[in-house]
Amino acid sequence: MFFLLNHFLLQCNNLQVSFPNVGESTLSVMNAIYAKMQQCLKCYNLWQMDGHPMSGDIGRGATRDAINFAIHLIAASNKPHGFYQLAGGTNAFTVERLKKEGLFQTTIDENSLETSNEEKQVGPAQASIGGIAYGGYARKIVGKVLRKLPTQHGRACIEDHPEYLLEALKKALALVGPVKGYRKLNF
Repeated sequence: MFFLLNHFLLQCNNLQVSFPNVGESTLSVMNAIYAKMQQCLKCYNLWQMDGHPMSGDIGRGATRDAINFAIHLIAASNKPHGFYQLAGGTNAFTVERLKKEGLFQTTIDENSLETSNEEKQVGPAQASIGGIAYGGYARKIVGKVLRKLPTQHGRACIEDHPEYLLEALKKALALVGPVKGYRKLNF
């Protein structure tokens, strides 16, 4: 199996490995996977930590498992090399909690809409989580807008309803804005 995988790894520009928290064996499983990948890895690799798989939950408690998983994994000295992204149990409270733990830094560049220097306090060496995948939570919040759309013959086209499109965009920007370093936009 890994012979076939190695063939494909040589052709990859990026490789993502998504994994749940499997307790004490998490790091050994990750390192075993990385040892096989590393032989032919000529691209960037991303480890997606799935703290609470497929939850889509909106409460503060839902992100707790994901954050605790990240804290445990990032603290490990023997974790495999790569870019780390948090998923599973992520919601509107995740960025705030990651920053509180010193695990996340908003991407800031000269074109950023970010206005406060507070975001710049966590240095890249301490900010170990570089991305957040929202998945089910994002589908839930945008889905609430989509369910309001009037349908014709069972089909709805959000582009035909600018007020709903704007509402969906506002909700999406409110969610990803803190990750991207956008200031709060007033519509």
